[in-house]
Amino acid sequence: MLPIDMFDRLLALFDTSSTGSQAKPEADPLQLAAAALLLVAARLDGEIMEVERSSILKALRRLPNVTDTEALVREAEDSAAASTDFYQFTSVIRKNVPYEQRGTIIEMLWEVVLADGVVDDFEANLIRRVAGLLHVPDLDVGEARKRAAARSSTETPG
Repeated sequence: MLPIDMFDRLLALFDTSSTGSQAKPEADPLQLAAAALLLVAARLDGEIMEVERSSILKALRRLPNVTDTEALVREAEDSAAASTDFYQFTSVIRKNVPYEQRGTIIEMLWEVVLADGVVDDFEANLIRRVAGLLHVPDLDVGEARKRAAARSSTETPG
């Protein structure tokens, strides 16, 4: 049997009539999917470093119609934490981003992975898996990595 306070908290999750649980505006599903994948990539090596977080925010600012990157990241953190796989994010991207532009998502992932200067096996594996789910060929993945590396080497910190 659940303790009373835990039961009350569970009920509060489903209660939309209380004043504190007004429905908040949700982010665009495509933006949310991209942000969630970037967060997953940043978190793969244990924690999100400040340089990775900064890279995520920079990448998201380049997406069309993103007005509040911080709010988008906060919402994406919830989505990324609740997900058990990448399919829910990649399927949104695959359905809404033309084939020719999907490499941009891979480039954004590379920017986040390269931000801390170390590409570990888990991060490289994530990019390969996401690229496969987005049907982005290996050649385009390599080109995206080169563009991301060039961008990160020309940007100054801060």
